[in-house]
Amino acid sequence: MTGAPLVEKTVGIAGLGAIGLELARRLDAGVEGLRLVAASARDGAKAEASLAGFRHPPRLVPLAALAEEAEIVVECAPAAVFEQVALPAIARGRIFVPASVGALLPRMELVAEARRTGARILVPTGALLGLDAVRAVAEGPVESVTIETRKPPRGLEGAPYLAEQGLDMGAVVEPTLIFRGNALEAARGFPANVNVAAALALAGIGPERTTVEIWAVPGLARNTHTIRVEAGAARLLMTVEGVPSETNPRTGKLTPLSILALLRGLVSTLRVGS
Repeated sequence: MTGAPLVEKTVGIAGLGAIGLELARRLDAGVEGLRLVAASARDGAKAEASLAGFRHPPRLVPLAALAEEAEIVVECAPAAVFEQVALPAIARGRIFVPASVGALLPRMELVAEARRTGARILVPTGALLGLDAVRAVAEGPVESVTIETRKPPRGLEGAPYLAEQGLDMGAVVEPTLIFRGNALEAARGFPANVNVAAALALAGIGPERTTVEIWAVPGLARNTHTIRVEAGAARLLMTVEGVPSETNPRTGKLTPLSILALLRGLVSTLRVGS
């Protein structure tokens, strides 16, 4: 006696940069229960060239059309176009997976809208570890949550906070504390750099109570995140050293793999972790 055939879920990806293209390649290579059907990219010609070697190239469509094509919409685009991906997906009741989690923090009204439409917003772990433990301790009293992010100066370039403060990353010659504040403030000032802090805040005690430190460290080979949690059930100390992407040092190689693991969990018979 055989079981019922697995019904595939269709996937659309917004953005074919360092994160989106790697995720697309992995899905095209074959993940049982998932089928990549659509993608969107700012540079259509470059996207077509990137997808040329795919076994089943997805359709290239405008950002807003992804929600019409796919049951799962994965946002891997610049934070500036976040709403162009999120709003249609949530309006149509899709599963929405944002890589730009920092862009979600100041738009938490989208959660209420998703509740109304039946959509789901699933935040990937990204370049972090231990979010299951953070979620667990947050069911009880939590005194503090802090994340210290260390990146090479080049990985912080382009952040609005740097322009506002007149900070030149090219002038940094020793480990330098660039920012200290809460996760909401960090998301506004470093929208391309603090998705890990945003995910931590959502898993734990919220963006206003989550403390973020951002350090620029010349010569640092890996993006490093250290999480400290003081809670009633446990004290957590976790460090991850992620390998930066060659094409975009602001993100790491672990991020697309984290999204793939989340998607696989949606269709897997056995799922480990909360």
